[in-house]
Amino acid sequence: MNNVGVNSMNVKNMDMKNFGKVAVVCGGIGVEREVSLNSGKAVLNALLAKGVDAYHFDPKDTDILELRKYDRVFNVLHGTFGEDGGLQGMLDSFNIPYTGSGVLASAIAMDKFRCRLIWQALDLPNVPYVVLHDDSDFDSLEREFGLPLFVKPAAEGSSVGVVMVENQGDLAKIYPTLKHYHGEILAEKAITGGEYTLSLLDDQVLPSIRIIPKNKFYDYEAKYLRDDTIYQCPSDLTIDQEKQMGDLALRAFHAIGGRGWSRVDFLKGDDNKLYVLEINTVPGMTDHSLIPMAAKQAGIEFADLCLLILAKTLAET
Repeated sequence: MNNVGVNSMNVKNMDMKNFGKVAVVCGGIGVEREVSLNSGKAVLNALLAKGVDAYHFDPKDTDILELRKYDRVFNVLHGTFGEDGGLQGMLDSFNIPYTGSGVLASAIAMDKFRCRLIWQALDLPNVPYVVLHDDSDFDSLEREFGLPLFVKPAAEGSSVGVVMVENQGDLAKIYPTLKHYHGEILAEKAITGGEYTLSLLDDQVLPSIRIIPKNKFYDYEAKYLRDDTIYQCPSDLTIDQEKQMGDLALRAFHAIGGRGWSRVDFLKGDDNKLYVLEINTVPGMTDHSLIPMAAKQAGIEFADLCLLILAKTLAET
């Protein structure tokens, strides 16, 4: 496990002309549009400040085929199309390098169910879950997992559609309200020892962050709208736990064929056991986002972080 700052390339010696014309792709038509626009604005301003020939590109406003006029793409199009392999496949067909994971890894990571099937096969510690169906025994599941438990769509990000089930009999009522989302609907056992995240720049591990929401859990509002969520960075993990989390994050990342950068989310049990929750291949880059926070703790300023992420695309040219 490499420590960031030891093997990171020296951004001061980068020739910005090597990047050519860069499209910062953000926005789109998905439910994460506003968050994506905020990420795009932050990244664009950082790249411009460093002298990169960068431009805002919103597929909602501009024909996606116009991307053929650019030399490379910094992708912060969160969620549908940008994070599920759709944009990646199009850019591959254009032979345009882009930040982050490729088609397969992106598609797998976006599908929490199939991602977990891979992790389970490799004996990575997963949060106990089941896939819900119309004929599921909801009452039995509530008894098995206990309350509260969580129910979520498998193919959405940013905690979109996640609901905490607190009262007996509510799982059967909540499940039908989530069926309009793509993919499977998952029910998960509540793991209550703490929420954490760990960010990766390829094989370099950034410091972990413990997330302490004032809400009942780290939902969309706590992530993007509230200012009272507590982020502990460095977190309260021991040195051994930090190393264990880093090793698990890298295994989870490599298992799906990830590249470039990512953020891996964890839950810690009351017995201190770590559980891999999910992986984000197009993480947020807003003022509430976690990768910039972890990078800063590691001594990497935001604009340099953006350059490091973009520089990974040079190897694809």
